[in-house]
Amino acid sequence: MDKNLSHAKILVTAALPYANGPIHLGHLAGAYLPADIYVRFQRLRGRDVIFVCGSDEHGVPITITADNEKVSPNVIIDRFHTINKESFEKFGMSFDIYSRTSIPEHHKTATEFFLEYYNSGLLVEKKSMQFYDNTRKMFLPDRYVEGTCPKCGNESARSDECENCGALYDPSELINPVSKITGERPELKETSHWFFPFGKFQERLEKYVSEMDETYGWKENVLQYCKGWFTAGLQDRAITRDLDWGVKLPVDGVDNKVLYVWFEAVLGYISATKELFKLRGEEEGWRDYWQDPDTKYVAFIGKDNIVFHTIIFPAMLMAWNDRHADKFVLPQNVPANEFLNFEGKKFSKSRKWGIDVIDFLKRFDADSLRYTLTMNAPEYRDTDFSWKDFQAKHNNELADILGNFVNRTLTFIHKNFEGKVPPLYSLDERDNELLNMLEDRPSKVADLMEQYRFKDATLEIMNLARAGNKYFNDSEPWKTLKSDKERCSTTLHLCLQTIYSLAELFMPVIPTTSAKILQMLNKRSVEWLNAGKLNLVEGEMLGTPGILFKKIEDSEIEEIKQQTAPEPVEEEDFEKIDSISIDDFFKTDLRVAEIIEAERVKKSEKLIKVQVSFGKERRQVIAGIGKAYNPEDLIGKKVIVVANLKPAKLMGLESQGMILAVETPDGGLNVVEVESSIKNATKVK
Repeated sequence: MDKNLSHAKILVTAALPYANGPIHLGHLAGAYLPADIYVRFQRLRGRDVIFVCGSDEHGVPITITADNEKVSPNVIIDRFHTINKESFEKFGMSFDIYSRTSIPEHHKTATEFFLEYYNSGLLVEKKSMQFYDNTRKMFLPDRYVEGTCPKCGNESARSDECENCGALYDPSELINPVSKITGERPELKETSHWFFPFGKFQERLEKYVSEMDETYGWKENVLQYCKGWFTAGLQDRAITRDLDWGVKLPVDGVDNKVLYVWFEAVLGYISATKELFKLRGEEEGWRDYWQDPDTKYVAFIGKDNIVFHTIIFPAMLMAWNDRHADKFVLPQNVPANEFLNFEGKKFSKSRKWGIDVIDFLKRFDADSLRYTLTMNAPEYRDTDFSWKDFQAKHNNELADILGNFVNRTLTFIHKNFEGKVPPLYSLDERDNELLNMLEDRPSKVADLMEQYRFKDATLEIMNLARAGNKYFNDSEPWKTLKSDKERCSTTLHLCLQTIYSLAELFMPVIPTTSAKILQMLNKRSVEWLNAGKLNLVEGEMLGTPGILFKKIEDSEIEEIKQQTAPEPVEEEDFEKIDSISIDDFFKTDLRVAEIIEAERVKKSEKLIKVQVSFGKERRQVIAGIGKAYNPEDLIGKKVIVVANLKPAKLMGLESQGMILAVETPDGGLNVVEVESSIKNATKVK
């Protein structure tokens, strides 16, 4: 938990989405919704907050999309910047600015940082061999080359990295390289690039991460990711690329080179803030947030961006600060979320699996999506979005609990108390129980918000709505209306006070709904700390009650499920599979084994190191299932292992077998499991 809540200003950034496609629900759950909840919460507490985001409009993915469509990159970035900005607006994101990295201010800022490092002699120029397409007369960045991995045999490996096994290698080691532009074999040609010496900053970065964790409580997944990079040792990293699209390299005599997107994109937070204050007519106002040591800077990202915000960006800012009196603040916390899957599978644009935000919001309310994603947030592990769960959250919680409580209370008061706040009379034990819960809820929720535990915070708020509903039922105002009108009046008064607090507490999560509730109460939002108090005055006129949430019918869910179903996957052509003899088959020794330990392989997203037990014997197996499973989810599973496979090394670790898995329709992996009653070491026949 943040131990220092006295910061004068709070700077919040959310990862810049690539402008080469529309954002989907996974993006929202990872970085954007948590950031928005946090910002709205801090504003309700009266804090000075700016919220910065924008489109990342350079990089190879954009040029690839442009090449495929035979248009300029500008066409692509303009299209998706517009789409994503509209999606965020409809979803209720409260950015102070949604900028873009193609603006002049960004190019100017990125150039200034490069020249600072270049002129100070910090950068190192190195020559290297890179693939070159002779037909197109251009060097090919990593995503433009595909070939066979020299380590695992994956036939879709990039020029210097294999996503299947996580191996890094020299481009010259890639087997059968092919240019993705022309389909021809490229040649290796010498080129030169400038490198940032991250190794020089490792000691300071380790100290920085440790201090921030001690003071602000960093998430375990972020810490482990950092430790993996530190253990491996930080290396020089190229910050330039041979491309036409991007921020041009400001070096005399150097053509057709741009700043590498990973280097300049993070500077987009600074350039966007500069643009914001330009628009406000305060040219230097950005310094009050970026260069005030009292500023609290929180960077919201998905787990695939951890290294850029905990190591790379801080090192870049350290290098600038070493030479300037006006120093940039570093992120004080980087609350990275894990991944959200869709109906049990990974989001996949190529397989058309998933749903984009803009399409979702054409059918359903933003607040229903915000609530569902928050209650299913991948804060500590990958989670799953399903249509049935969305329907259940909407119908059973938003409609039946919150919506029902608000509507029945206000309708009853309009019918029996002239639509005015009823008087409060003497309190009984049940009343005091509700009041105690009402009083402690704001601080309890606030503590969870400050720890970035938005799911738990939202649960606490909904539990207050549950308590309000129960209080209404147990108090039976429809009976006391005739037998004890003062008791009935007190019940309804406290129900109204609870509804008012619910509107305040829910404002960060479901802002449109909260605004509707406040309108029904004839009230405006107040500061957070006033929630939980008796804010409504006897005799005040209430607004008109209404239905907050209409039930989502089964037919609507079935219809949308059909519309978002993936394209049929072609069955394997069995005739094309090479045949083997029965003798060859019997050479394979398949055994049942139990996974007893599991941990991620450092610097690899796909590899997990597991210890399997065959009974008396234990073995280490390196399995490429890290994108489908968290290590802790594997422990205890009974799996099938190829037990007589020759040991092989993957990323320097010996693998003494292979765990069998099947490919899912979305390209993921499911390990083949057997019943827990099957003994370890049992031979598979």
